[in-house]
Amino acid sequence: MTTPWGEVELSRFPEDPRDRLRAWDASDAYLLRYLAEERVPLTGRVVVLGDRWGALATALAEHRPSQITDSFLGQEATRANLARAGVEPGAVPLLTTRDRPPERVDVLLVRVPKSLALLEDQLLRLAPAVHAGTVVIGTGMVKEIHTSTLRLFERILGPTRTSLARQKARLIFCTPDPALRRPANPWPHVYDLPDDVGAISGRPVVNHAGVFCAERLDIGTRFLLRHLPGPGPARVVDLGCGNGVVGTAVALADPAAEVLFVDESFQAVASAEATYKANGVPGHAEFRVGDGLTGVAPDSVDLVLNNPPFHSHQATTDATARRMFSGARRVLRAGGELWVIGNRHLGYHVTLKRIFGNCELVASDPKFVLLRAVKRG
Repeated sequence: MTTPWGEVELSRFPEDPRDRLRAWDASDAYLLRYLAEERVPLTGRVVVLGDRWGALATALAEHRPSQITDSFLGQEATRANLARAGVEPGAVPLLTTRDRPPERVDVLLVRVPKSLALLEDQLLRLAPAVHAGTVVIGTGMVKEIHTSTLRLFERILGPTRTSLARQKARLIFCTPDPALRRPANPWPHVYDLPDDVGAISGRPVVNHAGVFCAERLDIGTRFLLRHLPGPGPARVVDLGCGNGVVGTAVALADPAAEVLFVDESFQAVASAEATYKANGVPGHAEFRVGDGLTGVAPDSVDLVLNNPPFHSHQATTDATARRMFSGARRVLRAGGELWVIGNRHLGYHVTLKRIFGNCELVASDPKFVLLRAVKRG
């Protein structure tokens, strides 16, 4: 990416030569160009919120910005991109959305996230650190910035306006108002599940902001919960656990099961742990933020349950699902099973047959298929 401070070499994480998606977009470039052209003073405590792959943090590294992200993969990409740019470790603090935010923010740069709830939560957490002199600039693609986005900035920080669009990207300018009466943070959100989803029926689910379907049970997970395998497997992985409802259902049905909850979202894993604890499950569980099943020992798992994402921000891709399926085959014991829920049109059965050599349809409805693949030897 060419920036006013020179070229930076950027990549997503994990690096995949087959992945043609860039680690930056026009909204990153627009913000950096504006900062340079308008000579915005990048002094004091600079915070970059929602930097997807570290493009902003890397380009602005000389100003030692603090990055705040919900994505483990995004954080790892940033770490690799900073190292590639010759930035010494620790020069750019890498924070998560679950960490305590800085006590003072002098420049706040916001890459608008896909989740309006996550933006609300993070702006409310950062608002006490923002003062009248704080420079607040947001950026995003035109299709990502809505009237509700601007109202959120206005409601939490102060008067807000937008720029003209360039290359389908737009900037947001917010003038902090210290006298503004901010609303209370409504997150996390807790609701009770319906009565037709097996062992976890009627029980509470805890959702931190930004977690998929944080205000209701999504129909794909509902379908999976109705068809979960019975008690038996000793070690189970809820892969891409989200709010942890699937893994918690397994633990409720079989207290002897050991359940590993894994997600690349810090918000999701915090939600899964809160859901598990809210249900008082007596079994053993582990909660891990990471890159899929990386770090899980080979041949150590009996069952993997997976509802893979098919979007990487705005791009549709099966790269994440492929990596999840390959990782599952590596960690499963001989005879172990991977159960996958997905939309019919995604064609996961083809990928599973290629990786496992087999795939069986467990259940289906007009929208979803539940598939099972077995590790043979």
